[in-house]
Amino acid sequence: MTGENGIQRVASLKAVEAAGCLPVQAGGHTLALFAHGGRVWAVDNRCPHMGFPLSQGTVKDGILPCHWHHARFDLATGGAFDQFADDVRAFRVEVRDDEVWVDLAPRPPEQARAHQRARLRDGLERDLPLVIAKAVLTLSDSGAPVEAAVEPVRIGLDFGTRFREGGWGQGLTILTCLANLLPHVAPEDRPRALYHGLSAVARDTFGQPPRFMVRPLPGAAPDGRTLKRWFRQFVEVRDAEGAERAIISAVQASAPDPEVEVPPAARREIAGMLFAAATDHRYLQIGHVLDFTNKALEALDLAGWTSARAAQVLSSLSQAYANADRMEESNAWRNPMDLIELLEAAFEDLPAALAEGEGRRGEWAGPARASLPPVLLGEDPAATVGEMLKALRAGCSPVELAEATTYAAALRIARFHVSNEFGDWDTTLHTFTFANAVHQGLRRAPADELVRGVFDAAMSVYLDRFLNVPAAPLPAPNGTGGDPSAQLTGLPALFDRQQQVEAAAEAVAAYLHRAGEPAPLLALLGRLLLREDRDFHTIQTIEAAVRQYGLLTSGRAPAAEASHVLVAAARYLAAHAPTMRAQGQTYQIAVRLSRGERLFEG
Repeated sequence: MTGENGIQRVASLKAVEAAGCLPVQAGGHTLALFAHGGRVWAVDNRCPHMGFPLSQGTVKDGILPCHWHHARFDLATGGAFDQFADDVRAFRVEVRDDEVWVDLAPRPPEQARAHQRARLRDGLERDLPLVIAKAVLTLSDSGAPVEAAVEPVRIGLDFGTRFREGGWGQGLTILTCLANLLPHVAPEDRPRALYHGLSAVARDTFGQPPRFMVRPLPGAAPDGRTLKRWFRQFVEVRDAEGAERAIISAVQASAPDPEVEVPPAARREIAGMLFAAATDHRYLQIGHVLDFTNKALEALDLAGWTSARAAQVLSSLSQAYANADRMEESNAWRNPMDLIELLEAAFEDLPAALAEGEGRRGEWAGPARASLPPVLLGEDPAATVGEMLKALRAGCSPVELAEATTYAAALRIARFHVSNEFGDWDTTLHTFTFANAVHQGLRRAPADELVRGVFDAAMSVYLDRFLNVPAAPLPAPNGTGGDPSAQLTGLPALFDRQQQVEAAAEAVAAYLHRAGEPAPLLALLGRLLLREDRDFHTIQTIEAAVRQYGLLTSGRAPAAEASHVLVAAARYLAAHAPTMRAQGQTYQIAVRLSRGERLFEG
């Protein structure tokens, strides 16, 4: 019987008192009714942790425990004492003429979303992947457009830059990489990508002290050139605090109101300031400093460039800048050939080369472009530097030079021989992601200082040359007939077995050679990535390869080059699969709970 405002009769008082606890079905709900302390209480019978029937619990002193994982709840309010479990919904009860009536009126949708925002923060604070997964499934509907994912990304970005004393790290980089991949993965995989990224932030911040930001300079800030000069000086002497104040002051000067967005011109100026310091020294922290900077800027593109957020996000990079290893201090960059000395000489010629090539932009193409990657992969670093300067004088733009260098770095992965030590995959990965970051940075904020990063990337490609000895062959075209989608059908099974590196590369190359549409392949690579346990470097590789593939196919590059980049991605992923896939199991539990499925089979 249904009464006013959703109140329904659910049982007789005598039946509840006789049973002590009585499970009932009403209005699409499964309820647990408890007679305790002279009153009747009603709660959702599914434990909010993993769905165990709470009717099997034993109330003591007003506390209801779940006997599966021992979560405890206040019977009156449903509030959980164990944050991994979440609050259980408690329903208002009335006793009328010895009959129990329960108010089953639905909660407003926005109330549920607000609760899940709070739960997402709980999951981030306590490193609770299942809580994060359940919150993401509510906040990021798989059928919604990609833009709907902005809210959880913003929550993760704000949390990660505030609650890690060391500042920007792997977790935030993973979150940004996976957010960048959202347009390319299937809609049903988007919540899973966010779950992986946000869980990485939680793991990276768990147990860490919070970060306390410095204030901007008082009064009117100096001009941008002065702040840039000061920032570079602070980084030079490894003064993280001074560097942080310079960044925050530059942001506030561009947008004094914390809720106002930083203007696009100021964004480019601030990016230029950061990129200049990131390339004042060679290949800082095996490329991580520049890569993290690029990802922080991309994260702001996603979450919004409000002045307060930009200051918080970008200032989180200051410790990485100040504390980074510099390749001037590395034996590999000094002996047997002094690459630092070679680069410093090239940088003296760089302004003139750029000026000479400015008037010839657009002329550098065809054979000239095709001839550069083999030189970059060669044995003579002096010849490489000379050809790069020659290309700039001939009209090659810095962006085009960076694209060619990034392609050469991808080839190191595509031709990495599996006889090398397994850890050497990461050596080639660092070069590729660094080169990609330089490329993206030049597209964002072209500046002469950042062009030095292209030369750094080229020298790292040179240093990686022994990992292509012998060079693994690139997959050869294998016919033109047949259904290209057949090449994708067997791909998931390959990643269920270890070291199917060449087979995966051949399948990807064959699919693209047979004119397969790229979108299904990119979506499948994303799905295969997401079913593995989180791995920082593998996620970096796939994201950078997808980004480079999009740029190569939209420009003047040969189709083979774009294909080789995805071959590199497939080889790296195959080398690092399968994993335990424990994180995927957690996510699937959250999915089943969101569907109302029963997990407990007892």
